[in-house]
Amino acid sequence: MDIAALGARDLSALIHSREISCAEVMEATLSRIARLNPAINAIVSLRDGDALMAEARTCDEELAAGRSRGWLHGIPQAVKDLAATKGLTTTQGSPIFRDFVPLEDAIHVARVRAAGAIIIGKTNTPEFGLGSHSYNPVFGVTRNPWDTSRTAGGSSGGAGAALAMRLVSVADGSDMMGSLRNPAAFNNIVSLRPSFGVVPAGPAPNVFTPGLSTEGPMGRSIADIAALLATQAGYDPRCPQSLPGDGSQFAEIAPADPTGIRIGWMGDLGGYLPFEADILDICRDALTVFDDMGCVVEDAAPGFAMERVWHAWTTQRHAVVASNLKALYDDPKKRDLLKPEAIWEIENGLKLSATDFFAASAERSAWHRAAMRLFETYDYLVLPSAQVFPFPAEWTWPKEIAGQAMDTYHRWMEVVVPAGLLGLPVLALPAGFGREGLPMGFQLIGRPRSDRELLAFGALYEEATGWLGMAPEVAE
Repeated sequence: MDIAALGARDLSALIHSREISCAEVMEATLSRIARLNPAINAIVSLRDGDALMAEARTCDEELAAGRSRGWLHGIPQAVKDLAATKGLTTTQGSPIFRDFVPLEDAIHVARVRAAGAIIIGKTNTPEFGLGSHSYNPVFGVTRNPWDTSRTAGGSSGGAGAALAMRLVSVADGSDMMGSLRNPAAFNNIVSLRPSFGVVPAGPAPNVFTPGLSTEGPMGRSIADIAALLATQAGYDPRCPQSLPGDGSQFAEIAPADPTGIRIGWMGDLGGYLPFEADILDICRDALTVFDDMGCVVEDAAPGFAMERVWHAWTTQRHAVVASNLKALYDDPKKRDLLKPEAIWEIENGLKLSATDFFAASAERSAWHRAAMRLFETYDYLVLPSAQVFPFPAEWTWPKEIAGQAMDTYHRWMEVVVPAGLLGLPVLALPAGFGREGLPMGFQLIGRPRSDRELLAFGALYEEATGWLGMAPEVAE
């Protein structure tokens, strides 16, 4: 049995039926990481193998005694290195926190542990999650399993690469500016950026004014990410903006009826966004699957000036980053350890007034109203998940697209902003491969809080295509 090829739900069923042991799963996982992780650098802060094997054997003993911790019982998990893990180094990709060991888990990490997962280490991320390319001065760069000369994306790039390389069966990520969606496209996997409030963040220092990001699941099947979302989601009193419920509504996704579903293809937003050659064609061609199901797919215009969206986004992002990192910036020794992009964000944030922030919020609200008008016509909206294919891993970020210069370190990922700014649920699905064999994907965007329906509809696409069954060829 090829344990590495199994998804999390399949692993869970086999473990609980005692067809495979937790120790066998752990041994296979650690062996594969030892062989293949050096080429991609996806898993970092890997824990001691003997300790992990001992934990796996304990899980087997518990099952033998008729006790299961939950559906993830004994399944190895690696947590994104932005999320706090009790007793395990959490660097955030920064040398400032190279040796930082949290005293408590992030909420979603605690829930995964409670469901039985064994935390084996962390997945690599850019410094403080800034940028969609996972490199940092602590652990170096994460490379793409489909072509190790290329980036795996970010900021959940380590998670995306680990999934593509079959080092883990399912993974957590987070997304402020495409950090769940970009790695999904670059690694030929699937992810969900949930609606704001579905997965509680933190414990966070500012619970009444949550930021622009959210935690979410990544995997190699819709069923797996739905199961992980069911574990991550649910109200927590420490997060007053978290939504009611316990997440159980996501555990099983009912079949969807696609007949008559209307899908709006937004493409390059009316010529506003530049794209590398082939991306628009690959993503638009992928939507013929929905045509064949009986859906109606047609071109859709945003009906709103996208430069206004960008301005609102950058203003609020500057403010959030500056608030989070100002204490480090104020310490000259720590400031010297911050990457230039972080300093740029902070300094722009410190220039803002309360009036600037409120004006950006008003623009955000105006875009929300325009988007809701679109959803009066369409059930789902679609955009590509990235504007470029995976680029050389040695780059810091793409400086131009199709001859158009990028004026910031993240402008090349602007395609993820329209949905992200509104906190809409977005399912990142694979669309196929370019001429150089590099993956690409698209964003399936749902109405606010339609996460369950979005997953069910996306499952139809998964069933009708074979993309998620494809794995990169690797030298064993």
